[in-house]
Amino acid sequence: MNIKLFKKAILLIHGFAGGSYDYNSLNNDLELYNSFDVFTFTLPGHERMIIDKVTRNDWIKKAEDELEKIINAGYSEVYIIGHSMGGVIASYLASKYKQVKKLVLAAPAFHYLAFKGDKVDVLESIKKLPNLFKNYNPEEVLSRLFKVPAPTIREFMKLVEEHTGDVKNITCPTLILHGDKDDIVPYDSVLYVYDNIKSKSVTLIELRTLTHDLFMNDRYEEVKDLIIKFFKTIPSNKKIQKKI
Repeated sequence: MNIKLFKKAILLIHGFAGGSYDYNSLNNDLELYNSFDVFTFTLPGHERMIIDKVTRNDWIKKAEDELEKIINAGYSEVYIIGHSMGGVIASYLASKYKQVKKLVLAAPAFHYLAFKGDKVDVLESIKKLPNLFKNYNPEEVLSRLFKVPAPTIREFMKLVEEHTGDVKNITCPTLILHGDKDDIVPYDSVLYVYDNIKSKSVTLIELRTLTHDLFMNDRYEEVKDLIIKFFKTIPSNKKIQKKI
């Protein structure tokens, strides 16, 4: 008997200029449940100190390869969690692969800092994320958030541009999480997903006091429990929006 037929695989996809460490202990905590096998990987270029000589297609292909390995291993269902840019990639996978049965989008980066060329567009960014500019000038913002070469930043921007429409083809139950103190991905990014996703079972939860680091904070246990409950609960076929 193939035990994988009775187990579900969870694939975690990290964000731009991040790594699997952004999930804190989530992968280990999910592994404690006997019905889950958890898989993580590092997006190309992110294993180096400086993320260069890598394209958006490299990121997409790596994610597809990792998902297809899981599918080919015989798992009955695959759930995906994507954080920030990882949420954009996760949305693409969910729109393409019918084996993806549930999707968690944590601060998906469909909208983000506004740029003109390789420079932060200060006025537009202030409109999106006013709190971000209270303590830092635009150059510091770019340095702190994206310590990567300009061509790599362009690849990130092109990735988002090319895959923004994928949410309109997602039919699986989806949980969207966002911190109300997120200074990187604005609320209109998650609202875009909520308003445009094709799925009939969608829950958008805005979490008070939390920043972009949804898995590294004093409410981590609560965030983890929300995800586990979502994975273990039968879909409601409703659209739900709330703040907690």
